[in-house]
Amino acid sequence: MMKILHGIDLVDCPRIEQMLERHGDHFLDRVFTAAEQQQANAVKNRIEKLCGRFAAKEAVLKLLGTGWRGKIAWTDIEVVNNVLGRPIVTLSGEVKRLADEMKIGEINLSISHTANFVMASAMALTNI
Repeated sequence: MMKILHGIDLVDCPRIEQMLERHGDHFLDRVFTAAEQQQANAVKNRIEKLCGRFAAKEAVLKLLGTGWRGKIAWTDIEVVNNVLGRPIVTLSGEVKRLADEMKIGEINLSISHTANFVMASAMALTNI
């Protein structure tokens, strides 16, 4: 039997901007992959782009039902845009192991933002 899994998250952009100001590269490297940082640095609205990635990662963890704990690393979830601008999720490490255990294939994302807020929704199908 197929089951729909869903996770959603809302991020306050000024809060993430404060984290960046306070912790700089340490925060960036802990939370975002090199590809995510590169895509964010290539656009005018860098903070919104990073917030979108942050919200998407949280939404994926909620979809899995785990939250951020144990051996999970933020960089186990990578969110980059394809050539058409669609956000694509790639899992690795502990998050991939959990997703494989739950028989999750592709995770679909939707990200929407204003200057102050970003919302991300993650959906997937599972055979569990």
